[in-house]
Amino acid sequence: MEKLQFNVRINAKPATVWAKLWTPGSYEDWTKAFSESSRAETDWQKGSKILFLDGDNNGMVSRVADMIPDQWMSIEHLGLVSKGVEDTESPEIKAWAGAKENYALKEVDHQTDLQVEVDVNDDFSSFLSEKFPKALARLKEISEA
Repeated sequence: MEKLQFNVRINAKPATVWAKLWTPGSYEDWTKAFSESSRAETDWQKGSKILFLDGDNNGMVSRVADMIPDQWMSIEHLGLVSKGVEDTESPEIKAWAGAKENYALKEVDHQTDLQVEVDVNDDFSSFLSEKFPKALARLKEISEA
């Protein structure tokens, strides 16, 4: 498993960036880079289940592994969702289940330094390397508006 890292400096307070990251409406906006119909079904609380879905109800099932408001979100990916059906048991899934996606926000000079680390298998490395910078550029734009 490979670890990808992305960083962006945003001219906004961490609380503002946090809200744009996880609030319904703004979440769908910045994650369009991954899928035009991207959405998350969760309450973003520690231990909560997350369904990351597209318009066809395909995506990932995950959980909030850890969370400190305005500072840290750690997401653990558990499986895939295909047409609304969760798969956390197949051999293909078990090969990468437990992969993490971490968001660290730190205030620096009245701005927010956002660092994202993603565990990824070879199949998705190119996709995420291309899409994450676009998604974070949009997050920066809506956070600074």
